[in-house]
Amino acid sequence: MIVTIDGVAASGKSSVSSGVAQALGVPYVSSGLLYRAVTLLGLQGGVPLDEAPALLPLLRGVHLEPSASGNHVWQADQDLTAALHSTRVDAGVSTVATLPEVRAWVDAQLRALPAPFVAEGRDMGTNVFPHASAKFYLTASPRVRAERRARERPEDIPAIEAALTERDRLDTVQSAPAPDARVIDTGPLTLQGVIDEILRALR
Repeated sequence: MIVTIDGVAASGKSSVSSGVAQALGVPYVSSGLLYRAVTLLGLQGGVPLDEAPALLPLLRGVHLEPSASGNHVWQADQDLTAALHSTRVDAGVSTVATLPEVRAWVDAQLRALPAPFVAEGRDMGTNVFPHASAKFYLTASPRVRAERRARERPEDIPAIEAALTERDRLDTVQSAPAPDARVIDTGPLTLQGVIDEILRALR
């Protein structure tokens, strides 16, 4: 069993996927963390984020460790996870995610994981796991998403909203609902409300 939960940036994918996975008793897989890891390593290495041949050698030993409660990204014995959610990584990850070579590396990492699991990202239901058992797509207005993200980071809401709107524009090609996905507007719902709606659909 594979359940995919895709959606726009800051739509609540990670929190929802974790809640659904815990209810099902399976891991959830955060594909975005791998793209963020590539971005972080490129920034740390001073490598241009649009040059895949320079980025790929930096990925030796990088792997995702999924669980129901959270995901960690490791490079050998170094845990990169804490550094993956920063403004500079936010700003660069869309560039990295457009590179076919990087996408192929991420997809291979994900497809090597043993099912069952809940997979969250941008194109899990359309590209990585098109034959998934059930597919969902989360969305919300840029303002709602900005208000949520502002609770996690000390930045002002209009600045976050502008960044998310630009991120949506950059992610348009990668992030679209699968034709057979159930689209959920998370704006009027609580986190538990979204989780419950997905669980009802699965049952």
